[in-house]
Parts: sequence; structure tokens; C-alpha cells
Amino acid sequence: MLSIKGINTTVEQEQQASPKGQVLEDLEMHPARSETETLFHEQPETGNQYLEDTLLRSYLKTHLPPKVLEEVHQDLERFGNRLHTKIQPLSWECELNPPVFRQYDAWGQRVDHIYTCSAWRRMKEISAEEGLIAEAYERRYSNWSRLYQAVKLYLFSSSSGGFSCPLAMTDGAAKVIESLGIPASLKNAFDHLTTRDPQKFWTSGQWMTERRGGSDVANGTETVARKQPDGSYHLYGFKWFTSAADSDMTLTLARIADAEGQCTQGSRGLSLFFLRVRDEEGKLNSIQVQRLKDKLGTRQMATAELWLQGARAELISAEGRGVAAISNMLNITRIHNVIGAVASMRRMISLSRDYARKRVAFGKLLKDHPLHMQTIARMEVQVRGAFLLLMEIVRLLGLAETNLASEQEQLLLRLLVPVAKLYTGKQASAVAVEAMESFGGQGYMEDTGLPVILRDTLVLSIWEGTTNILSLDVLRSLIKSQGQAMAAFLSSVQKKLELASGTEELSPAVQRTREAIGSLQQFMAGTGSEQALTMELAARDFSYSLARIYTGRATAGVTEPGNGLGGKGPQNSWPLSSLALDTSRDPGAATASLSTLCQGLPTLPNASPISHPSLPSGNGKPFPVSCPSFPCPQSISSSPGVPLGPGRGSELSLDPSLLQVSTPSSPSLAPEQKVSSPGSISMASCRLTPAAPGPSCGRMVLPDEFQIRKGLGISHRHLIYTWVKGGALKLSPHLSG
Repeated sequence: MLSIKGINTTVEQEQQASPKGQVLEDLEMHPARSETETLFHEQPETGNQYLEDTLLRSYLKTHLPPKVLEEVHQDLERFGNRLHTKIQPLSWECELNPPVFRQYDAWGQRVDHIYTCSAWRRMKEISAEEGLIAEAYERRYSNWSRLYQAVKLYLFSSSSGGFSCPLAMTDGAAKVIESLGIPASLKNAFDHLTTRDPQKFWTSGQWMTERRGGSDVANGTETVARKQPDGSYHLYGFKWFTSAADSDMTLTLARIADAEGQCTQGSRGLSLFFLRVRDEEGKLNSIQVQRLKDKLGTRQMATAELWLQGARAELISAEGRGVAAISNMLNITRIHNVIGAVASMRRMISLSRDYARKRVAFGKLLKDHPLHMQTIARMEVQVRGAFLLLMEIVRLLGLAETNLASEQEQLLLRLLVPVAKLYTGKQASAVAVEAMESFGGQGYMEDTGLPVILRDTLVLSIWEGTTNILSLDVLRSLIKSQGQAMAAFLSSVQKKLELASGTEELSPAVQRTREAIGSLQQFMAGTGSEQALTMELAARDFSYSLARIYTGRATAGVTEPGNGLGGKGPQNSWPLSSLALDTSRDPGAATASLSTLCQGLPTLPNASPISHPSLPSGNGKPFPVSCPSFPCPQSISSSPGVPLGPGRGSELSLDPSLLQVSTPSSPSLAPEQKVSSPGSISMASCRLTPAAPGPSCGRMVLPDEFQIRKGLGISHRHLIYTWVKGGALKLSPHLSG
């Protein structure tokens, strides 16, 4: 069987279609040539995604009421078969036939028509038939309806041909209208968004991004709304990035102009509007399409630049309350982002596992190579943690939507949504790259469909807020709740740990997670007077830590999304990246926590003092530093055991995740020890005090002042290491965030 871009033909059919002479030539082909023209790789396949996903079925069996489970199980098994046999082929057709924009007809008339393929239009019908939006709003299963909807979207996502994106915005729009009480003027729109009738089903856009920016809508929105005598509004402006431009309706922000034509600036000037994209005759609502975006991924979906030239719209929020009104939509679309991330990871791992059962290399199947299977297992750990985080969020959302959520659960939901979105967005692209590698060269071939999955995952860390934007949103949720959201988080984690502590095999992980929580609390308590600056600089790392702790991945050796590594370190060892204050190890910043530095610093012949313009004193002026107490290791070493103690060298070409800190039972350490090197700061005394179960170090005091000149970092509370060119890890004292 030959497979080219989704077209399957047998060798016999190929020969019948060839000229007779060509067939004879093929028969006389040299055996060696004939063999080399046949690819001895079996295509990885999956079956019924629901039946094959043991984690999903186990979760539903554990959490759903028996009656609900019985009905849901039957529907999901049926849906899984439909996905495998009917919907997956449509997905590939959507990829092969992306939307086409026709601006003018043959006679020069402007038509601005976006053509989509029949498979894309069929996806819209299937979405209605399966109730992919309706399920959440019918609430047949009360608070479990939202979770059930999320499960169907999770199964649909990887086979949707990109249609999961307009579904996200459609769900968000329905949520906004419901939150407004479904006013009479929007009842028709809500019914269309939530119907199961394919002929009546609408999808919605979300037109927020303008030329001056994406996430910064307060300062980037230039669209103006002018009130008309009949109470409607006409919108004028340019929408720079409108996903699902072929949708039936949209919600958008604009500034209402007063009688003199003036608009209030900032977020207080933004109001939320509803508009139909086309009228009943199919003509655009005073909208011009400038062009379709040429994107890296999600090419199946039309994303356009649009001019609003008096588009008729309805004001649906209070004046100046547009941002508050649209927040419900953002929460829903971010949850959909998490669904897409987890689904893409599951899809790639499922294909990788099946390929490992078929592909022979070096005399045996890939599944019989321990290192290969370890790599797949580490990806599996990533996706399982992400899946459980997703399920927790939609469970909480279901409770909130049916007025069954406690105040603590509502606070937890507000915190976990941005945490999950930012973290799984990073995870998805990392897992996709790692899984692609498991196919060798075939993973890089376009017609396998694997590059499509990779490209489409890359948007997940950008759409609906980048990692940094969402990290700051996490901080806002903590500040706005006056710490109550964090208290809810810690309380929830403690309850989960209490349940897990009864299982002996989980006790090491439980202990590490508790240590991580302790470090997290210590960090928050220690921010002091510089809290705003310190917390903003640490926001990304802090958010990552929340995600890892909540998913139960606060275990030794589990690394950041992005480097694809993982695993458990040697016994009685800790990873250099502390679990709760773990930094992201972005390119250019491999860090270790203060807890690794009790014995002192290695000599650094080429070290230089550092500075950062953001520091309060800055520009080489003295800056006071203090440090909290920390555990006291005897030495710093790499996994292979290469010592890196004082005087033993300054560079080590190892990935930072492989560095470990050994903690022997009886360390010998001088009561007073100072280690210095040219250009570095001096370590002051380190005193041992009794502590169970092992030794610990008293307060390590840095010099009251030292010079900060030309460097990289910006936190004055953590003494850490940094990277140098070529990927080596230079053990150098400096200030960093």
C-alpha cells in the first residue's frame, strides 16, 4: 500500500495505471533497486481514542456518579469510533485544503469571500451533532456536564482539523451571553451557539487584537463605536488578527465616542459589542477583508485582517466595562487551550507507542530498547499530570456554573486557569518535539502528518496570552484575593497529599512535594519590602512551580517544559533546581537555589562582578544583600560524581538538570570558611547546627555590601549559577531572577 498525502493505492493499481512498457521495465528492475524503493516502516495507527485512553476511563470511573458514567461511557465509545472512522480523514482534508481568499470577482467587483473546504464545513456540522458546545449549557448532568463536554472536546481536538479553535471562541461567546443573563436581544444568538441542529449552529469569533498589540487591549484598542439614532452602534477600526474569520458572529471591544467624537482611553474606555459578520443575504456587515494571515500552523482555519467601516453592532456590556465582561470568554478559551495542549500530547505519545511496537532498529523492536521506552515514559508522566490538572479545572468550572462551588473552590479555579494554560502550552510543544524525534527521520516528513501536530501546538503558548502575560495574571489573582487564592491552593494540595500519604510507594514524592510547598511559602514570606519587584521577576518561575506542585510532578529530576529531560537522580540527592523555586532554565539562565551553596563557591579565574540596570542602586553602586537559612550539603557534584567543591574548577559541560547536590550523613565542614575568587564575592561563615534527619547549616551571611557591575540577573535574594557560551555551566556567583 502506498500513501501519498492521504491518497492510498495498491501496487497493482499503480501498475494498471502505468503504460505497458513501464510495467515491463519495473518487472525487470534490479532486485537491489526494487528493495531500496520500498520503505520498510509500518505506519503508526491508533484506534478508538476513548477506549485506548486508560487514564481517561479510570478518571471517569472514579469521579462520575454511576448513572452518569453509564450514559457517558456509551456515548464516548460511540464517539471514539466515529472519530476513528469518519472524522480523522476529514481532519487531513482540512490540512490539505486550507482556506482561500478571493477579494474581487472576474468583473472587478469586490466580494471579499473566504472559501473553506467541504471537510471544514462538515466539521461544523459534526460539532453541532455531537453537542460539543450544547453539552455544557444543557446541563443534563448538572455540574458534571462541563467536564463531560471537556472530555468530548479532548477526544475531538486532535481529529478536528483545527476546528477546535472556533469552538473555543463559540463556547466563550456563549459563556459571556449566559453571564449577562441572556438578555432578550441576545437570546437568538445564544440559541444558535448552543444548538445541536447543524443547520442552525453558529460559530463565533473573538476580535480583540489590533495593530498596537494583543494582550494590552487597554492601550492597543483603537476601534471607535458611534451611537446611531436607533440605539445601535457603528464600529470603525482595524482588527489585525481575527481567528475563524468565517464565523457567523463575533464579540469585540471598542471605545464609544461622545458627541464631540472624543473617547476615553485605557481599559475604562472599552465596551463590549456583539455583531453579526454577515446579514441575512450573506453580505458582509460593512466589513472589508484585507488579507488572510500566513501562519506557521493552524493553517486549516481562516485568520484575517479586517477593516470595520461602520459595522452595525449592539452594545452588550455597561459602558466602560468591556474588559470585565469579556473575562468570562477568556477563561473559557484558555481552558480550551489547555484541552488542545493535553490532546496533542496524548496524540503524539499514542502514535509514538504504536510505532515502538512496529519499528525494528538494531535487531529488535523500539519497545525493547530501554532508553527509548524511558523517553516515552517521561512524556507519559508529562501528559498524565497535565490531564489531571485539566480535569480538576473543568470539575471546578462545573461546580461554579451550577452554584455548587465553595468560595475556596472559586478562588482555586481563578488561580489554576492561567497556571494550567501557561504550563501546558509549554509542555505541548516540548512533548511534540520529543515525540517527533522518536520517529527518527520519518517524524520530519510532511506527509506523515506529524509536523502538522508540531506546528499547531506552537500557537498554544501564544494564543490567549503568552507565558509571561499569564504569569503576571497569576500574580494579579493572588493580589486581588489578598492571598486567599494562594491559601486555597495550599489547602487543596495538602488534602491531596494527605490522601497520597497512605500509599507507601508515594511517600518519597509526598515528602518532596511538602518540601516544595515549604520553599514556596518561604519565598513568598521573604520577599519583604521589595515584594512587587521580586514577585514580578519571579512570576514565571513561581507559576511553573504552582503547576508542578499541583500536578504531583514536584519530584526529583522532573524538569521544566522545554528541555525534554527528566528522571530521578541518585539516592540521597536533590536536583540543583529546587522544586518550589525552580527557575525556568530558559536558554541563558540555568540556575541553582541557595540551598546548594553552604560549603562555598568554586574558584573562578575569569569571573566578573555583575550588575543589572533594574536594581535599585544600579550602575556599579553598592547594594545590600541578605539570605535566608538553607540546607547544608557537603559538596556540589555532577551526576557522574565529578566534584565541584572549592578550588576544583569552574566549568562543567553538563545540562544543569543533571547536576546534583549530595547530602552525606556525616559531613565535615570547618566552623569558619571563606571562599573567594577574582571578581567574585566572599562567602562568610557557615555554622553547623544539629537537625533531624540530617545536618543543616545555620544562616549564611553575605557581605553587607558588594559591587554590582555588568551582569545578567536581578534578584538580590538568591545566589545562583549561570550559563556561558557553548552550553557549559559556569559556577559563578551573581545575582539573578
